Amino acid sequence: MSFSLEGRRALVTGASRGIGRGIALAFAEAGADVAISARDEKKLNDVAQEISALGRKAVVVAADVFDRDAVQASVASAAEVLGGLDIVVNNAGGNSFSVPLADMRISGWTKTFELNVESVVHVAQAAAPHLMASGKASMINLSSVASVGGAPFMSHYGAAKAAISSLTKSLAIEWASAGVRVNTLLPGWIETDLTEFLRVDDDTEKMALARVPMQRWGRVHEIAEPAVFLASDASAFMTGQELVIDGGLTVMP
Repeated sequence: MSFSLEGRRALVTGASRGIGRGIALAFAEAGADVAISARDEKKLNDVAQEISALGRKAVVVAADVFDRDAVQASVASAAEVLGGLDIVVNNAGGNSFSVPLADMRISGWTKTFELNVESVVHVAQAAAPHLMASGKASMINLSSVASVGGAPFMSHYGAAKAAISSLTKSLAIEWASAGVRVNTLLPGWIETDLTEFLRVDDDTEKMALARVPMQRWGRVHEIAEPAVFLASDASAFMTGQELVIDGGLTVMP
């Protein structure tokens, strides 16, 4: 029963598809009421219907994580409708290009940090009073295995996700006395529409999986279920940690 989220109130960003959607549905299956946020309200409404079908309350709070005011409003709305927040998942983020640092436009670097770091800060600041009022809360930040070692041609993304890991540790210390735990999930290659370009043909897919000892793609539920662990009492003595789920990619020499 320590994995149960019965009675918990959660907010998941980037929840219209992929990992975010998977986490939102896993939380509902574990018993939580869930507020979901992303830019695409239509897709959010579809996810909300899936949450409702599981017998849980679903709240749609569409927002662009680049917009600080919109983020603050969406967090406030989620907390008001749900009656508070016990769990926040910062899943919104991503990367849209690969280029050597010497050839990178600084605007690309800046946008990557705005999407992957500043957006998390916006949510964290807006959600902090609600999580602290909970007395037993959990924030989960999504990083990436790109943050663990070098990320050639994706230095912008690796550096941004490394910043998330560092931010997680700092917040874990700052918020521990208020009963708020903060941890990071680091997915490897997960089979979503965002990685579909790596499955366009057998050769491309083989190259992508060449350094994955398990020789397969991770599934969304294999990230969503560890998120339930981090959100639940099963991880009650765990904070400031990085949970790597990558099929062994990061242990390869």
